[in-house]
Amino acid sequence: MTNDPEKLLSRYNAGLCNEAEKAMVESWYLKLSAEEAAQLDKTSALSNKEAIWTELSANKARKYSRRLKFAAAAALLLVGSITALYYRQSETIKPAVSGQANLTAIVPGGNKAFLTLADGRKISLTDAASGEIAQQEGLSIHKAADGQLVYAVADQKKRDHKGASAFNTIETPKGGQYQVNLPDGTKVWLNSSSSLRYPTRFENEKRVVQLKGEGYFEVAKRKVKFMVETGGQEVEVLGTHFNISSYANEKNIQTTLLEGSVRVNVAEGAEKISRLLKPGEQSTVAGSAIAVRDADIEAVMAWKNGDFVFKKEDLKSIMNKIARWYDVEVVYSENLDHLKFGGYVSRSKSISSVLKVMESTGKVKFSIEGKKVIVSRP
Repeated sequence: MTNDPEKLLSRYNAGLCNEAEKAMVESWYLKLSAEEAAQLDKTSALSNKEAIWTELSANKARKYSRRLKFAAAAALLLVGSITALYYRQSETIKPAVSGQANLTAIVPGGNKAFLTLADGRKISLTDAASGEIAQQEGLSIHKAADGQLVYAVADQKKRDHKGASAFNTIETPKGGQYQVNLPDGTKVWLNSSSSLRYPTRFENEKRVVQLKGEGYFEVAKRKVKFMVETGGQEVEVLGTHFNISSYANEKNIQTTLLEGSVRVNVAEGAEKISRLLKPGEQSTVAGSAIAVRDADIEAVMAWKNGDFVFKKEDLKSIMNKIARWYDVEVVYSENLDHLKFGGYVSRSKSISSVLKVMESTGKVKFSIEGKKVIVSRP
């Protein structure tokens, strides 16, 4: 167990804590009222770092509560060493985002997706009731009570029948996310504006899926390789946990490894360039070049954990994430490429809460017209 509160809180927000560590973070934060938490600032938190750790260490384990993740993210912000922005009621906050009357039409995303079967049938997973939604090649496709898509064998004889593989596609719209358990047991979480094409029966030689957008994979261990094709990149694994971000409107493809090992391959003419990643590393593919560096796991996994975490991130990159999650269009009145921001905000918060975080710096201003967010200088 780490003896540094900053590292502990970082592990917590990244979902890497064990039960005892989770309980210490939560039991400490439960002692703070919302008003007390809002009044804390970075300086006072740093000066009380030792006291915070003593408080954390003194508590016994208790059952983990998912709803406190954002509270822990706020706690991490307070003791963090980076310059972070956090929305709180104070006289330093700028006036509300203009266009408040339009905000009722803009809501945070949720579990929304469409499943297109090999025979062309398209099923709205958002609207489908829990239970079996289709049968296919000896498989029963269920929508679980918590919304995830699960495959189970319904007819082993049909399942054993050899034939050409059929492919299904699950896609999330803007403002959507979804989890699917593939026929081989692999779990995939899709971020908004993403799609995954996968076979209903994996071949003996390899398991291949195609990803567009962003997905987090927990690959079931098998003797055959699992491969993710996305853009000009191919990721090759046996059984591991990793995240891939490959949006068309982003400059690069990023693959971040949390557990196990993955090999990232890109083609350069007739040759293939490969890099093997270790846990905690991230590859960035630009064209045929692969660069590897240490990953910021907390920032990478924020979307899956229900948060926005920005650390000196480009304004356009941040606004791309906001546009996808809140299903809005972003328009820039001028070139603001040089601006960078940091901060922590729950993805369950209103869009105005997120925008106010950046407006409070005095560097940028937002106005809203319908579902269009206009970005300008203050």
